[in-house]
Amino acid sequence: MRPSTAIPTEVLARSDVREAIEAHDFGQLFYLVRKWAGISYNRIAEACDIKSSRISELARGEGAITTLTKIEKVADAFRIPGYSLRLAPRPWESSPEAACVFPGHTPPRHVPIFSDEARGDKYVEAIRETSRRLVALDNDLNGLPIAATAARAFKAVHRRLGSGEPEPKYERDIQAAAAELAEVAGWALFDAEEYEAAHRFNQQALFLARMSGDRTIELLILQNMGMQSGWLGRPREEMAIARSILDRGNLSPRVEAIFRTREANGLFASGRMTEAAREFARARALIEEGTRNSDPSWAWWISIKEINGHEAAGFQNSGNWSSAISLLQENLHCQNGPRVGYQSMSSARLLGSFLEEKAWLEAGELLESIIPTVSEIGSVRTRNLLRGTVAIGERKAKIPESLRDALHGVSEAMQEDPYTL
Repeated sequence: MRPSTAIPTEVLARSDVREAIEAHDFGQLFYLVRKWAGISYNRIAEACDIKSSRISELARGEGAITTLTKIEKVADAFRIPGYSLRLAPRPWESSPEAACVFPGHTPPRHVPIFSDEARGDKYVEAIRETSRRLVALDNDLNGLPIAATAARAFKAVHRRLGSGEPEPKYERDIQAAAAELAEVAGWALFDAEEYEAAHRFNQQALFLARMSGDRTIELLILQNMGMQSGWLGRPREEMAIARSILDRGNLSPRVEAIFRTREANGLFASGRMTEAAREFARARALIEEGTRNSDPSWAWWISIKEINGHEAAGFQNSGNWSSAISLLQENLHCQNGPRVGYQSMSSARLLGSFLEEKAWLEAGELLESIIPTVSEIGSVRTRNLLRGTVAIGERKAKIPESLRDALHGVSEAMQEDPYTL
């Protein structure tokens, strides 16, 4: 029997509801369920075994749900399939009532991507499901390293494509799915600081996206390539990629926002601060327009926090530590928004800014929150940024001894054997 709090199909189909689910933003989800499905906070509280006052707080953006048990209760109360919340299949999913699935997504098929039995549309779905699972792992907790797995998965698909094995009827669909998988591998390799390999996979992803005619995934690949160019100190290249897309027009607000951010990064690095500030402001205004049905599925991670992080990096690179601090603090204090595996980067950058501003007390308090989870950070870029920040801090002459000890504690935590419990 379906519970009275099960979300109707037409509500699950809304882009704002899908975004809240994908981001694990349960406060926003509660608000939207009451707004669009008419389910009261009291009914939600009873079904999810959470106090009504707590539901109201979460809906106002105060706090977050992070425990597995509570997430499972929300999934069961709203009848959200496990895969859409990165959970194992729920017990009720095998019953007839599970016919109402998460719209816009196909439930995972248990067809191994390397199996000879996968053909046609089943093979397409197996590739896409591999990409979804990899992205979920990349963004779970502090991010799990997926670069090697993603690269191997794509190579298996690439081999089958090269052999001429796919049926002509499904070839373009397989190319599009393969382009998405290559993009995931390219991103993961970039985050693992395997830059040459990331470039190769991005190029292959772009080739396959264009072969298949999938402009949506082409946009994601190009913004990734722009980001990598900027990270590696090629701001003009980042700007050129961004402008080539912006000049095309016909972009959804959030997609335009991320390319405006890429352009702003290039302007900032080129010393054109006023123009960069204007582009960052335009990007924020576009985000504030909200989600649209025209948003591609990959745009879930584009948020104000993402823009803040990029602008803060620009301020740091120009030595404007105080401006960076205000943006990074806003990111850390905001509990809403999508969860990404590299979110600890804001903490690493904020620590560096505090140390440069000699804000010893604030740096010490931040270190207390960093140390317990530092060994769990999966993003190589984030770990290396934090490692460099700590090294700079330890070399400072007049730093308080207690803060120096805390920095040393981070260094030790980063050197821990990952298999030690």
